[in-house]
Amino acid sequence: MIVRPGKKDELKKLMTQQRGQRLPGVQSTHLFDTGGDEIWGVAVFKNEKAYRDNANTPEQNERYQEFRALLEFDPEWHDANVLSFVG
Repeated sequence: MIVRPGKKDELKKLMTQQRGQRLPGVQSTHLFDTGGDEIWGVAVFKNEKAYRDNANTPEQNERYQEFRALLEFDPEWHDANVLSFVG
């Protein structure tokens, strides 16, 4: 995501607040601040059905519209299966 000038802290605050909403099927969320105007957000869901169910709710669209207003452009989306390794 490319953040509008001067809006990075606002975006990070908004996404941190949204993260605390406990969405069904979400296992973890992550924000990567690249140091410039770019931020990467990652949400890991229990499975693809939970991801799709969340994506199709009016509440998710409302959350998206809130953070989209702080971006220069629509974000790039990359859907993938996640393999996690510990240690």
